[in-house]
Amino acid sequence: MDRTDRSPLEFEPTIEEAYTLSKSLLFVTGTRADFGKLEVLARAAHGAGFEVTFFVTGMHMLYEYGLTKIEVHRLPGIEVYEFLNQRPSDSQDQILAKTIMGFSDYVLETHPDLIVVHGDRVEAIACSLVAATNYIPLAHIEGGEISGTIDELFRHCNTKLALHHFVSSEGAARRVRALGESAASIHVIGSPELDVHATASGVHISDVRERYALTDEVFGICIFHPVTSEADEMAQQADALFSTLEASQRSFVVIAPNNDPGSEAIRNRIKALPARFRVLPSMRFAHFSEMMKHAACLIGNSSAGVREAPFVGLPSLDIGSRQTARSETDWPLTVSPFDHEAINAFLTTWWGRRRTPETQFGHGESARRFVEVIQNPSFWDQPLQKIFHD
Repeated sequence: MDRTDRSPLEFEPTIEEAYTLSKSLLFVTGTRADFGKLEVLARAAHGAGFEVTFFVTGMHMLYEYGLTKIEVHRLPGIEVYEFLNQRPSDSQDQILAKTIMGFSDYVLETHPDLIVVHGDRVEAIACSLVAATNYIPLAHIEGGEISGTIDELFRHCNTKLALHHFVSSEGAARRVRALGESAASIHVIGSPELDVHATASGVHISDVRERYALTDEVFGICIFHPVTSEADEMAQQADALFSTLEASQRSFVVIAPNNDPGSEAIRNRIKALPARFRVLPSMRFAHFSEMMKHAACLIGNSSAGVREAPFVGLPSLDIGSRQTARSETDWPLTVSPFDHEAINAFLTTWWGRRRTPETQFGHGESARRFVEVIQNPSFWDQPLQKIFHD
């Protein structure tokens, strides 16, 4: 008899379904960027029957960065817990300490079966430490990548603290193995945000223009974040980059930087931009996806220029050292913020053109692959005591 023909009294779940129905997943998000990735996985897990909760902290809680916690609350059927872990003047180590304390209290009350963190932010490493010291299984999303800044150190620390690894590429999987992790614990699923870009965004470009008051018919996108190891130089770097863009006479949508050290210098320079630069604290992910599909180019040092722009065929120019060696292809192009000639050459050559889409970070199937892994009973049977694999 087919399972769909059974009455509720006759229904007997398979082993996979029993695991799904009994497991709780706690996702940690501290920024609009990591939420764009984790949301895809959380929705899929919830749809598969897992209990899903978000621990929301970091930039999400700060008004000056768009109060993006609102986006997390829009997820249907998913619980949200908010924790304010910082004030604008707090140092990175203070934020680390506050997050450890708040997250520890929360998980000891809720007892999640799996904690899921992403990437390389200070909030992620704080929560990874809590998971490891309390013997709670930890899944790390997008480990094994290189960037050349302190973020890379945090990312590799998260890898060593995690029990499960969901990576974006074979190159990343190779690096995680090199860190001594078991091949069986590594799952190549691609970069999750590409799932959104691979399908219709659900909004029209006219909706994007109306919501964010974009008046210029043709515009580029600029996202320039601070580099923590170069915090003292960010004022000069930001001035060099934005002076070149101003002189180009082209219009740009500028999305405000994150809150890493050096951010204030960038934000102060952005305040001096002329009116043809539309400055936004943040954007809804679907609207950002649609905007990328219609923009003239992307310039800056966001990971969006390395992953998402090449995936949708948008020409991108990487500025500075923040994404050093992140891509394993010859795209995007990388130049110094002080190289006015190279930036202008990029604008002249690529403005308004499209490139052949690249798929080095996946084909937009991350959520499906993620759920397939966590629905397997063997996933939940891994011993918590790790060993180094040579």
